[in-house]
Amino acid sequence: MDLTQISNGMADAVEKAAAGMVQVAGRRRGGATGIVWADGLIVTADHVIPGRHGKHGHKKHGKPGKVRNPTVILADGTKLEAEVVGRDPSTDLAVLKVQDETLTPATAALLTPITRSKETGRVGNIVLALGMGHGVTESTFGVLSGIGDSWRTSAGGVIDQYIQTDVLMYPGFSGGPLINTAGEVIGLNSSGLMRGASIAIPNKTIERVVNQLTEFGEIKRGYLGVRNQPARLSEKMATELGQETGLLIAGVKTGSPAEDSGLLVGDVIVTFNGRAIRHPDDLLNELSAVIPGEKTPTTVVRGGKLKKMNVKVGTQS
Repeated sequence: MDLTQISNGMADAVEKAAAGMVQVAGRRRGGATGIVWADGLIVTADHVIPGRHGKHGHKKHGKPGKVRNPTVILADGTKLEAEVVGRDPSTDLAVLKVQDETLTPATAALLTPITRSKETGRVGNIVLALGMGHGVTESTFGVLSGIGDSWRTSAGGVIDQYIQTDVLMYPGFSGGPLINTAGEVIGLNSSGLMRGASIAIPNKTIERVVNQLTEFGEIKRGYLGVRNQPARLSEKMATELGQETGLLIAGVKTGSPAEDSGLLVGDVIVTFNGRAIRHPDDLLNELSAVIPGEKTPTTVVRGGKLKKMNVKVGTQS
């Protein structure tokens, strides 16, 4: 493949993804970008939305302040007033709603049978960041420079996968899509999560946050209702699991999701939601990542033996 073919292929990828992208206006220092995630729903970066977070807006001197609704601008210049469905500053995501049935979700912009790219790719793969902060489609490219496990932001949110690129984020690119060379959306670009690094929020996190914000208007925190403390595993169990510690359940609250799911005092939680649990922070991370109400696969050590369970997580605002 010659350079012209590569260049045209990248331009085709941008064109596909751009069909599901809009400009988000409302902040004083310029526009930002949003992704049409579903019919009438737009996801963008929370830090580009004016006003404070929460359903009641900014409180000034103890009184609720006025929240200005942002404006969504389409590629043809059409302006739509957007309603803020919900915001999650801990993951830097916000969901907007507009009344326009002609918008094309980013999923429909793809010509492949993949809805939203499930596989991030490999370190070294070429990726493209898209923006529409100035009212026209803009793009830049780089490579995936780092892929890692889930991590917790400084605001306490859980991002399901660490995605770092060497893409130079121009003004207005926050809230826009990061795509691969097939035009598939890998995640949402954010300059508000980590200084000095170009970070993308993966689709799994976006999906989880969008679902909760559209249903509840806020993020419901997972809740078990247990008191726990780190506990060292037996040498045999540590070798089998590849971890030296788990979380000993020291107390179970009456009527809690933990009690209803059959967790007992003395159980040692070693995996939750498919992740190893070694310290209290590990469990907190996973409780933030799961969808409340769903059954979550959990492994405990009970009586010296491993026991697999499905634990139903409750909600806690």
